[in-house]
Amino acid sequence: MPLYHIFILALIQGITEFLPISSSAHLILFPQLTGLQDQGVALDVSVHVGTLLAVMLYFRQDVAQVWRGLPDLARGRLDSPGARMAFLLIVATIPVILLGLVLKVTGLVDSMRSMAVIGWTMLGFGVVLYAADKMGSEQRRAESWTLRDAVVLGLWQAVALIPGTSRSGATITGARFLGFERHDAARLSMLMSIPTIMASGVLTALDLVETANARAALDGLIGASISFVAALIALKLMMRFLAAVSFTPYVIYRIVLGVVLLWIAYA
Repeated sequence: MPLYHIFILALIQGITEFLPISSSAHLILFPQLTGLQDQGVALDVSVHVGTLLAVMLYFRQDVAQVWRGLPDLARGRLDSPGARMAFLLIVATIPVILLGLVLKVTGLVDSMRSMAVIGWTMLGFGVVLYAADKMGSEQRRAESWTLRDAVVLGLWQAVALIPGTSRSGATITGARFLGFERHDAARLSMLMSIPTIMASGVLTALDLVETANARAALDGLIGASISFVAALIALKLMMRFLAAVSFTPYVIYRIVLGVVLLWIAYA
């Protein structure tokens, strides 16, 4: 694959993964709108690895706390903050893994990659995000996360398997409806992305073992490196942006893109 193609795809993934505008939709739309070759699953996995490393670096203190809590969790103890957070992240990841397996086995995952589906989800869930951001209170912090919250946000995350919904957008929407303030809603969403991207990467990578080759590995390394840098910058900007501004700019972008896609799909 040409280097410029890898560069563009990695930038798209890096910039959009943690913004509530759906990275998967943008990766699907890029070849459809440009006529370029579909990048394939291998490169998708690679650029997701880059964004995974970025979020782990940005939230390294939370990640370290969870890592320290894993031994306590393994012994069935939830009395430390790290063990409690690790347990809740696992609970929140279960729905997306189960639904993801169902979609993969039934083949429904491929039938949802249409421009019309992405247009409707961009538009519809953009409106829902706006409602959640305006209606949700600003009273709760991430430390007050409960088992019920983890289940609810896990279900929101599972819904985001529909292209165009946005994993971060859906979980932020759910968190705002639950009353988490904007910054902590985004923080919980980003932490939930770590086990989810890991699980998705492992499942997809198993399908690629037999077809792996040196050129694909090099393309993947380049894509992961670029998406890592782009995601880290985008993540820093968004978290700072939320200190002063709401999610409305992302909502406007989603609605405009959704309308354009529906116009193209039904024209």
